[in-house]
Amino acid sequence: MNAKGRVFKYGDNVDTDVIIPARYLNTASHAELAAHCMEDIDKDFVKKAQPGDIIVAKKNFGCGSSREHAPIAIKACGISCVIASTYARIFYRNAINIGMPILECPEAAEDIQDGDEVSVDFDTGLISNLTTGKTYQAQPFPPFIQNIIQKGGLLNSIAK
Repeated sequence: MNAKGRVFKYGDNVDTDVIIPARYLNTASHAELAAHCMEDIDKDFVKKAQPGDIIVAKKNFGCGSSREHAPIAIKACGISCVIASTYARIFYRNAINIGMPILECPEAAEDIQDGDEVSVDFDTGLISNLTTGKTYQAQPFPPFIQNIIQKGGLLNSIAK
């Protein structure tokens, strides 16, 4: 399992209210959520994001409310991975539960810059900045989490 894309870089404490503003939570449409993803922190995000792109952020990404709309909006935009120094625990669980790969790697989160091209090998946890040539080691997913992500979420992974 791998990801490769251009980076959108954000700082500390990116909360669920800026990932998907509360005014859009009255829809269950993943496409509608994606259309408003990150607009309160980066108004051009949805215009610039391409399938496969990667979000990199610093500490406490996904803090705030426990709504699963936030990782759904990110995934529905076509973002292939989020790399951060740390995550709010509920965001981490929600992301894995919907099949959104996320990695914790403080060094990568600090060094990687907006616009860099990055590749990620989820089997090994290796993050490569193709722009600078630097590599970083994140903890790879254990097999049961890889299965959840590969199947597109927890419910799909347990369906018979």
